[in-house]
Parts: sequence; C-alpha cells; structure tokens
Amino acid sequence: MDALTQLSKFIKQPPEAGEFKSLSIRLDKDTLHQFIFSHSIYMDCAYTGNSLLLLKPNALLKNYVNSLSPYTDGTVGENDMLTRLKIKEAIMILLQINSDLKNVLFDFNAPRKIELEKFMVANYRYNVDINQLAYLTGRSLATFKRDFQRIFQLSPCRWIQRQRLSDAYILIKEKTADGMRHLPRSGI
Repeated sequence: MDALTQLSKFIKQPPEAGEFKSLSIRLDKDTLHQFIFSHSIYMDCAYTGNSLLLLKPNALLKNYVNSLSPYTDGTVGENDMLTRLKIKEAIMILLQINSDLKNVLFDFNAPRKIELEKFMVANYRYNVDINQLAYLTGRSLATFKRDFQRIFQLSPCRWIQRQRLSDAYILIKEKTADGMRHLPRSGI
C-alpha cells in the first residue's frame, strides 16, 4: 500500500431542510499515474496555494454525482471497467473545476524533512498510521519515532491519544456548559 503524499479533509454540509448523502472516490497513485500517461497532463510546479481548495457546486459536478446513482443504489452490478472510467471522469471534472488541482493530484515527489512538531500539531486529528506520518514528515519510521520522542517526550501513539482525549474533553465540557446555560434558573 502506498503512503499518502497529501493529507486531505472535507467538510460535510447538508442542504437546508434536506438530507445529506456522502460519496467517496479514492484516487490512488496508480490511477493518477495512468491518467497522466493517457492524457499527458502534468503538474507545473509544487502547489503552494491555500490548503483549503473549495469545490463549488456546479452543473457538471452535480450531473456527475447523479450519474453514479445506478452504481450506488445497486441498480448496476460491479463493473471494474466502468468504475475506472467513472474515476477518470471524476479527475477530469476536478481539473476542469480547478486547474490548480493538477499540482496537488500529480505531485509524486517524496516529501522533504519538515518540522515535526508543527506538522503533528496541525495534523494529529487525521486517521493516519505512524508509517504514513513518518513518510509525510520525510523520515524513516525509526527516525520519526526517535525525533518524536525527543520533541514530545512520548511515543507518537501515546501523544496522539492524549491530544484526541483532550479534544474530546473540551468538546464535552463545552457541550455541558452550553446545556447548563439553557436550564431554567430556580429562584431560591
């Protein structure tokens, strides 16, 4: 399994008074390499823009998602050729919506060694295994663990667990405090 070269996150926003449906399409390294070979579309330079790329809904994207309903509702059985074709179509649509995405999707360069503390503080919420985190920071697994221990005085797994538990505690505390504000006050 290839390590990730880019972490990504998406925000789900249901429409007003509507239901939210989710669809995920995995763009793996082999598929992206095949796409480059077939269509001669390459990255211009390393992407240095905003880390949040907003894909605004448009007719092309909406029609593409609607075209997937026979595959998602079980009307059409599994067909590997059609699946690969729909994934290539998704790549083409993404590139048409935002041409800067080619510099994200087709960047296969190995990450350089980056500042570990800053990276981990920004990315610990992602569900990424330690091998991938080491790769993304430009380190071997052994170097990643050694550098991590030196910086945080904890193992990577233990530190991530503590961070996530701390986040959960804060959310529970805020929700409890918010709930207490809405309780009726008794006049004693």
